[in-house]
Amino acid sequence: MTYPVDMSVKPEVSAHFDEATNTISYIVRDPASVHCAIIDSVMDIDYAAGRITYDHADALIAEIESKGLKLDWIIETHVHADHLSAAPYIQQRLGGRIGVGEKIMVVQETFGKIFNEGTEFQRDGSQFDALFKDGDTYKVGEMTCFAIYTPGHTPACMVHVMGDVAFAGDTLFMPDGGSARADFPGGDAGQLYDSIQKVLSLPDEMRLFMCHDYGPNGRAIQWETTVAAQKADNIHVGGGKTREDFIKFRTERDAQLAVPKLIIPSLQVNMRAGELPRDKDGNLMLKVPVNGI
Repeated sequence: MTYPVDMSVKPEVSAHFDEATNTISYIVRDPASVHCAIIDSVMDIDYAAGRITYDHADALIAEIESKGLKLDWIIETHVHADHLSAAPYIQQRLGGRIGVGEKIMVVQETFGKIFNEGTEFQRDGSQFDALFKDGDTYKVGEMTCFAIYTPGHTPACMVHVMGDVAFAGDTLFMPDGGSARADFPGGDAGQLYDSIQKVLSLPDEMRLFMCHDYGPNGRAIQWETTVAAQKADNIHVGGGKTREDFIKFRTERDAQLAVPKLIIPSLQVNMRAGELPRDKDGNLMLKVPVNGI
């Protein structure tokens, strides 16, 4: 597929790092207007106490309000397993449409069973305002944006491109971080390699922004790189590493990884577009499936 890349459009990108989950959320401003989008917002949770707060989301809201911006989109690059989305909270305050990849329905079906959700839980993606297919375009102000389908980490992963900027989600990490795991239900290391090649086929000078960074080898947290830097230096796929080598490495590495600390609340919330589930009496309530994940 040929994607509508326009490197002449150079949006302003503001990064917000969440230390608790090592997530980077972004505000992306159309350079020709006051319109903007949010990528991968975070809702704060004290899981041990069962307490939700919104400090991270409030910082995004405060910046948008202080700059007089208009929020068009709240984008989820995928159904995150390591942090909770604040999309509904932000939408209530600022408006905008919540978008995710159309394969959210696969995730909802898989985890609807794991969490024993009843028939009232819709598995058709209807909790979101827009479901993106590969190559779908949308507007942030005057800026044409598009989504690239990049499965492998999860079935619903998308990379979002806005002008000369691409938001990689968990498809790639910084060059010295490599790539994300591919062992979640619906994940596939071979698919992930193929998806990464799609991203690396974008122009060399395309700016890439990561969803996570963990400061490998003690370096400071970073989140911006380029396609050229990834092709040359990414420790998992750079320098011409083969698909077979990647699958072997990724499979062996994933077998050693612990389950993300917030996977249980994150999946329940994020497959609902950031809404917290409720019990039969209407109380906010999370489930813990025993030996289910």
